[in-house]
Amino acid sequence: MDLNKKDNIMDYVKKYIWFGIGGIVILWGILSYNGLIDKEQEVKKQWAQVQTVYQRRADLIPNFVETVKGAVGAEKDILSAVMNARASASKINIDPSKMTSDQLKNFQGAQDGLSSALGRLMVVVEKYPDLQSIQGFSDLRTELEGTENRIAVQRMSFNDVVKEYNSAIAKFPKNLLARMCGFLEKPYFEAAQGTDKAPSVKF
Repeated sequence: MDLNKKDNIMDYVKKYIWFGIGGIVILWGILSYNGLIDKEQEVKKQWAQVQTVYQRRADLIPNFVETVKGAVGAEKDILSAVMNARASASKINIDPSKMTSDQLKNFQGAQDGLSSALGRLMVVVEKYPDLQSIQGFSDLRTELEGTENRIAVQRMSFNDVVKEYNSAIAKFPKNLLARMCGFLEKPYFEAAQGTDKAPSVKF
């Protein structure tokens, strides 16, 4: 075999090697990008779950306040505080694809404020034993208590998927792709100050 043929064969081999490397890099990029999209979608899905349980609580509160209003009429300021806190919490909407730490802190602060106001109402309610006989009171109280537990579970699940997403966009070499494609770190729910779990309503 003459030198020209050898050189031609080597050129073809080199070209195929470079094409092969390029193909592998492109395939890795596509798979990695799609994987990051899946993780981001999981964050959005879990955020929707968080919003759903908070909305469930917001929907239960007017019925609960209406049920106890007659029995605790002297505590109008507490009833008003609960409804005002509910209105404030309901105003905050966050787009999970552009979520920032400050936005999540504002959301969490408003929801924690509602939990606190609801907790104060429950303390007042305990002073009125006659409430136990009111139709629907016990069911609503049980539903609210169950919703607080669901909120805690969904917040933990949200933090889990955010951790998975944040880890994926931080690790080399996916972090390079993440930066190029605009995948940003997502914030976590933080425990309320002085506690290691989500606020709960005490009955």
